[in-house]
Amino acid sequence: MQQEGLTLVEVLVSVVLLSILLIPAIQAIQTGVVGAEVHADVASSHHRVASRLEELLTEPFANLSDAAIAAGSPTTISAFSDAAGPPDRLLVFLSFYDGDDADSDGDPFTGTEPDLLWIQVEIENSVFSLETVTANGY
Repeated sequence: MQQEGLTLVEVLVSVVLLSILLIPAIQAIQTGVVGAEVHADVASSHHRVASRLEELLTEPFANLSDAAIAAGSPTTISAFSDAAGPPDRLLVFLSFYDGDDADSDGDPFTGTEPDLLWIQVEIENSVFSLETVTANGY
């Protein structure tokens, strides 16, 4: 008469196989969770920068132009930047833009086009930034 059920060896082999296969499965889940957190941070940073850029594009051109003149350089932060101190503050750079390279020097920031402004918004000490060019009257 043959007994029904599993032998001890079969149970041990099953447990060992499950243990070996469970480790990569848990690591894959952990990688997915970490990836989701990173994506959430990236999406949040992108949204912050894009929102500030959209806000700036609703400003009257004269206000942006005045801030660009006050900054004096495309590498100097403008008055539209967040106040110093808080981490991850938004920095706004403004400069007149030589879109057609009228002075033929290859530098887009040495032009004399008063109706064309370059705007860049970035998160301080990060790689997140967006930039655009806007024209007076648009």
